[in-house]
Amino acid sequence: MSEHFYEPADGHRLPHDPFKAIIAPRPIGWISSADAEGRPNLAPYSFFNAFCSSPPIIGFSSEGWKHTVRNIADTREFVFNLATRKLADAMNVSGAPYADGISEFETAGLEAAPSRVVKPPRVAESPASLECRLISIQELADIEGNRLQRFLVLGQVVGVHIDTAYLKDGLFDTAAAHPIARCGYVSDYAEVSSLFAMPRRGA
Repeated sequence: MSEHFYEPADGHRLPHDPFKAIIAPRPIGWISSADAEGRPNLAPYSFFNAFCSSPPIIGFSSEGWKHTVRNIADTREFVFNLATRKLADAMNVSGAPYADGISEFETAGLEAAPSRVVKPPRVAESPASLECRLISIQELADIEGNRLQRFLVLGQVVGVHIDTAYLKDGLFDTAAAHPIARCGYVSDYAEVSSLFAMPRRGA
């Protein structure tokens, strides 16, 4: 087998960095928050995932101390909203660099629904939302200890909203929701529209 090998410190020697295309698909962390004055904010993060099931813990990484991270640091609360194919355009609009205090809910034409446990609103149109309280914010560093101005935010899920239209025999129907994910490079996304079953060995 022929292979292309490189050490990132020396450059990839390709037209575009393949890292984000290899680590794919990546779920989108569509995060709503509110500032200290209660003004809502909504932004997507492609470095996102779940890290623990009991208690449920999710996290995302922000490249810079952006409005979302600042809001969460101040209020210690946020909400994850499932981004779907139907909501893709609105999600994309919400990711633009708006001025402080501008509501991405309004600019994206989304309804801000009240949460139950935390103060930040959720995206009413999303099939599922997870209310979270902050565990930690950690600035990432490289192997030499250099601080990177990239911030890992971890939160514990304290409330779950599910649109019952997406519950089938008591299970959340992921394929019916059509969640989207990032797949590398500037504009590449994937849409989940079908699943296949494969029992885990030893289960």
